Amino acid sequence: MSVDTSDIIGRSKVFQAVLNMLARVAPTEATVLVTGEPGTGKKLLVRALHRNSKRRDKPLVAVNCGAVPGDFPESELFGHEKGASAHALHSRAGCLEMAEGGTLFLDEIGGLGMSLQMKILRLLQEKEFERLGGSESIRADVRVIAATSRNLEEEVKSGEFREDLFYRLNVIPIELPPLRRRGDDVLLLAEHFLQKYRRGSKAMKISPEAREMLLKYPWPGNVRELENYMERMSIVCGHEEIASGDLPEKVLLAGGTGPESRSACSDGFEWPGLKDMQGQGMKLKEFLENIEDRLLLEALENSGWVKNQAAEVLGIKRTTLIEKLKKKNLEPGSSGQRE
Repeated sequence: MSVDTSDIIGRSKVFQAVLNMLARVAPTEATVLVTGEPGTGKKLLVRALHRNSKRRDKPLVAVNCGAVPGDFPESELFGHEKGASAHALHSRAGCLEMAEGGTLFLDEIGGLGMSLQMKILRLLQEKEFERLGGSESIRADVRVIAATSRNLEEEVKSGEFREDLFYRLNVIPIELPPLRRRGDDVLLLAEHFLQKYRRGSKAMKISPEAREMLLKYPWPGNVRELENYMERMSIVCGHEEIASGDLPEKVLLAGGTGPESRSACSDGFEWPGLKDMQGQGMKLKEFLENIEDRLLLEALENSGWVKNQAAEVLGIKRTTLIEKLKKKNLEPGSSGQRE
């Protein structure tokens, strides 16, 4: 069958490898684990896997495992019988039953607790489950696709993720490359988003100097960050072409043209050096702790102090983030500097 990748944009060699894997894997029933940094397009890829599968005429049901709070993930996934809890006033089907015949997408699978990990493992092994508060086994005809921005292999080593579940999920691994590794795809995507968010009959253009700056910037937020920026440009830019002067300071700094620019690697990133540590009058441990403090606070401020989101950006568990904040006594409004 022909593969529909109409909403996926990319011509770079590393991204074409992803699309080739998509074409081979989509028509099968294999479980897929999609990995990649936040903002790389994991949801788009999962939708394409479902759209090009034999189950495309059945539902694609997504569950954000990192966002479902408290005691509700089990009920959300498996449903519940009346009286299973104080809130269960009626029997209710869960996402598994809603996805019958189709695809169950477990987004941010690393956010599940150990008890639910065990139940997902049973689902994958035996293709059956019970509703919360129920005793009758229900057969599940679903294809499971999971995604995560975390390093599950490291979480297996630390005991935070079941090894047997990891291998059940990791039958077909597909890793989405970060935008900084996709070369000219940055410009291809930028032009696509400018077309998408155009205000008139014509989309904005990008000057040669601005194009060079966009290629040098490392895009830590990946495609999501690029799309947000292009949407903003289409609204606030008062002319037909984005010039280098329209770019924010962080992009100019990465390109070496900002007021305080320093020599940088080819991807716009520079590692802190020994001179930086000595210039602060710090020893190694204190220097590294200050860097960690700043990253924690930046992630929290960018997420409006929503710890789930900040932990996802940092690639750590929410509980780990909370422990670090308590240990470091970092509160809203902290400077991140140690006295």
